[in-house]
Amino acid sequence: MKIKILCTLGPASFDREVIEGLDRLGVDLYRINLSHTLAEDVAGRIELVRRYSDTPICLDCEGPQVRCGPVEHEIVLREGQHVRLTGEQTLGTEDRLTLWPRSVFEVLRAGSVVSIDFDGALLRVIDVDGDEADAVVAHSGQVRSNKAVTVDPAADLPALSPKDLGAIEIGAGYGILHYALSFASRAEDVARLRGLALPEAHIIAKIESQHGVRQMDPIIEAADSVLIDRGDLSREIPLEYVPYYQKAIIRRANRWNRPVYVATNLLESMVTNRTPTIAEANDIANTLLDGVHGLVLAAETAIGADPVGAVAMVVRAVRAFERTSDSHLLDEDRIELSAV
Repeated sequence: MKIKILCTLGPASFDREVIEGLDRLGVDLYRINLSHTLAEDVAGRIELVRRYSDTPICLDCEGPQVRCGPVEHEIVLREGQHVRLTGEQTLGTEDRLTLWPRSVFEVLRAGSVVSIDFDGALLRVIDVDGDEADAVVAHSGQVRSNKAVTVDPAADLPALSPKDLGAIEIGAGYGILHYALSFASRAEDVARLRGLALPEAHIIAKIESQHGVRQMDPIIEAADSVLIDRGDLSREIPLEYVPYYQKAIIRRANRWNRPVYVATNLLESMVTNRTPTIAEANDIANTLLDGVHGLVLAAETAIGADPVGAVAMVVRAVRAFERTSDSHLLDEDRIELSAV
């Protein structure tokens, strides 16, 4: 079994030299994250990649996710500070932040909790007025542009956003055959995406929420492959349980005979550094031993200091896994791996 490498393209890698370097390392799929791509830029991104590479492209739908808008550089919200939340597209400051889509304000109530990014600020809503709300900072933290937001109670949003629908249509026009459904929560949503894409399209269901975990059997059955996004999953379950959820989802995907990929923080230190930590190398090794079919790099290749170096590290880790699998595993482990 060949372990596949999926790379997210972004500001650090939408570049001829980088794309050609990634191709030389054998990247199997390029991911364009629609959460960080303007609708008007989708066609141009596809054309840029196609200009320098024949590697398949995956359009990763933004899905039913709440995000904050752009902010002035990076701002810090202090505990006790009051912040005005708005559905208007405006440049965020310490006093005013955009949340989108606007429909999130339909579920906000006094007492609702708004958590920004993985280690960002935590806000508690005190009053809602149409498409605006007053909130107080319950826990200090940084806020950066276009970061994921978790709302409790959760907002009930469509599985595919208007941007997703437009991008799928554009992708079909360019012959794109790979699509990822973010926050997959129902088999019906997988089927809807399949119906919008070309008939031979490959649909990747991303399991990254508690609801997705609860519905994973029908979701996995409906999809062609599965992607575990550990980052978003960790926003809904305690961090210490994420490794066990990962193992359980991998086992279930393998029972359904669906390829399964793992994303988020595989080589997070290489966003800024040239070499990873031993803990990251160990994480990749254990993930491979769990029985995955591929590894996904996100920030490492989208905004990292050395996208090609990050992929080269993954290639080295995969080769070490393959050599070890051939010579040092117990017989029963070798049988299980060869059967995947």
